[in-house]
Amino acid sequence: MPGVFAVYRWELRKLRAQKRTYLGLGAAALIPLVFVVALVTHGGKPEDVAFGRYVHQTGLAIPLVLLLFGSIWMFPLITALVAGDIVAAEDRHDTLKTILTRSAERHQIFAAKTLAACSYAILAIAITGAVALVAGILASGFNPITSLSGTRVSAPHGLGLVGASLLVYLLPILAIASIALLLSTAFRNSGAAIVGTLMFSLLLQLVDILPGLSGLHPYLLSTQFNAWQGFLRTPADWAPVIRAVWVCALYAIPALVTAGLVFLRRDVAGE
Repeated sequence: MPGVFAVYRWELRKLRAQKRTYLGLGAAALIPLVFVVALVTHGGKPEDVAFGRYVHQTGLAIPLVLLLFGSIWMFPLITALVAGDIVAAEDRHDTLKTILTRSAERHQIFAAKTLAACSYAILAIAITGAVALVAGILASGFNPITSLSGTRVSAPHGLGLVGASLLVYLLPILAIASIALLLSTAFRNSGAAIVGTLMFSLLLQLVDILPGLSGLHPYLLSTQFNAWQGFLRTPADWAPVIRAVWVCALYAIPALVTAGLVFLRRDVAGE
């Protein structure tokens, strides 16, 4: 009987054969390039966001600005393209009965699909961060960056902070992937799962700006997209980072447990 990692390799091979995988990863690479080219050719800068004023001074500011812009729709969409399809695709192609008749157990198949969806999300963020860093450094140089506390941070130290910021940013992204996986399993329709994930993300963004609901802000998944900014203070503020760990878990774990139960109890014999 194959183990989870054997099934995981099957899932990765399937992802490599799907166009939507390359569409999402291509967007993750293209958007930073377009952003840097626009900065170089037009000479403007997004001063209304954190680190926007530094994009022409150091390339380290580029990925940080993209993290702020990407949380509303870009990264949730890229994540949902695969996570929202990874189970529903079996229904669309009528292959669920086939994979369930293999020697792998249902829980192994679900665990492998979860790992594959998360691996894709991690790769997408890594590609965006790497492309943004390389393009930003080529355009603006590998120079020191000013932290949110006004302290000048050396370029090597700033590079480490950018890497740590990307890791923290993965927490809400993986929670989004978990929700997309739940919708993919429950709806059995890729389009509905992807749109549903985006609507959920946008709804949280709306709640975040509504007056009178400030008490909910620390517990919204959308708020955790800014937790990485704790690293860009002097000294580092670990409170938002620690909060992001457990708040994102509150969204991700119930979604994964529910999706797993739906998948394990699905009656494919009568489909």
